Amino acid sequence: MWRVFEPVHAATYFAPETAEAYRRCGLKGFWMGYFAARAAPMGAVSAAVVEATFYNFAPRRVRRAIPDAWSFAVPGAVLDARQQATTAALARVMPSDGEQLERAVELAAGAARALEFPGRPLAAANAALELPAHPLTALWQLCTVLREHRGDGQVAALVDAELDGLEAHVTLVGTGAVPRAILQPARGWSDEEWEEAEERLRRRGLLADDGTLTTEGAERRRGVEAATDRLARPPWDAVGAARTQELHDLLEPWSMALAAAGMLPVVNPMALPVRAPADG
Repeated sequence: MWRVFEPVHAATYFAPETAEAYRRCGLKGFWMGYFAARAAPMGAVSAAVVEATFYNFAPRRVRRAIPDAWSFAVPGAVLDARQQATTAALARVMPSDGEQLERAVELAAGAARALEFPGRPLAAANAALELPAHPLTALWQLCTVLREHRGDGQVAALVDAELDGLEAHVTLVGTGAVPRAILQPARGWSDEEWEEAEERLRRRGLLADDGTLTTEGAERRRGVEAATDRLARPPWDAVGAARTQELHDLLEPWSMALAAAGMLPVVNPMALPVRAPADG
């Protein structure tokens, strides 16, 4: 399910319509737009809150954007721009009305109603927003709630596995799933910081000298992914296998269309080679 709702959510960051909307708000560069748009449901939070909830970005990248973003655009203005621009972006490649869209909203809403939010700050903040009347925007917001719920769960799994945000990236690279050359600059970590994290993981017996995971490291990483899935499972159990599959089948072609339109980040669930955003 993550593979098919993540692309719908991600359009709010990577579509040209949203970049332009954030620029008109007064936000400066891609990363200020990203951090402000994703954090805005929580209000005008500090850099420390963004670092903690987003978990895996280099602090200096966050601090270049937050809290300065709130001096250019208050959270409410960012949320309005996010909603309007995302609707326009999605409408280029997804149906803006029709029975299939209405059914997808109904199914996603059923899953979202089954969510619980203790320990899930980003999901809770997005779930507290009023559901838009436009069905396309409503579907996007529901996918966003589901996405952030899963992401909050993965942060909990990483904390439990004693992997900090940078170590999470190093171990992901160690699986061979994503190259360091793509992931490291996308999250703003320096070579020195990356190599220090590698050394910490080697001392703990999780990383081999060649940068791949040891047997223990691979087991630790599998445990994180298994815990993330387990913590994300309750809404799908609540709606049942048939409705889960129905929603999957509705979202999949739309997600593939969004991927083909270039609206996904460099590390994406469709495994497509999308270029990373500029460090603006």
